Amino acid sequence: MVLADPARPMRADARRNYDAIVAAARTAFGEHGPGASLDDIAKRARVGAGTLYRHFPTREALIEAVYRGEIGELSERAHKLLAELPPEEALPAWIKEEVHWIVRNRGLAMTLKSSIDAGSETFAWCQSSLRGAAGALLAAAQEAGAVRRDVTAIDVLRIGHGIGLAAEHASAEESRRLLSIMLKGLEA
Repeated sequence: MVLADPARPMRADARRNYDAIVAAARTAFGEHGPGASLDDIAKRARVGAGTLYRHFPTREALIEAVYRGEIGELSERAHKLLAELPPEEALPAWIKEEVHWIVRNRGLAMTLKSSIDAGSETFAWCQSSLRGAAGALLAAAQEAGAVRRDVTAIDVLRIGHGIGLAAEHASAEESRRLLSIMLKGLEA
């Protein structure tokens, strides 16, 4: 579950409403894209439209909250994989999850990118979170001798993003093949 913005102290009921709205929006955006009905999101969250708008005065604010939650979870997943798997397995597992995330969230990401400034706090936080996650996995895989030393975290993110975009128009088999080629290219 996505937690409320920690910079904004909230009563317990307000926090539950915030989290319910973000969870409902995530589902609605997944089903209908970023143009999903805000009234439908409020109904799914079991709150009134006024409650939704108190927390999120604009559609963009709600999209931003959902996107930050998604990026936070993807970044946290990198650290969990690193704790659960050997580094040479954790990095490829996370890259596969990154590619799947890109395919699943492309519409949401495109809407957010068009509505926020590249120099904004949200953009910087998302970029930093993903680079930190990829960097931790990459450093461990490089230390284990599994990945080339000249590969950077940004390389991993950009290549994964490219495969995610290509996977939109490829079969599952073609997507697996592209991912396999990319992973083979990272090997030391």
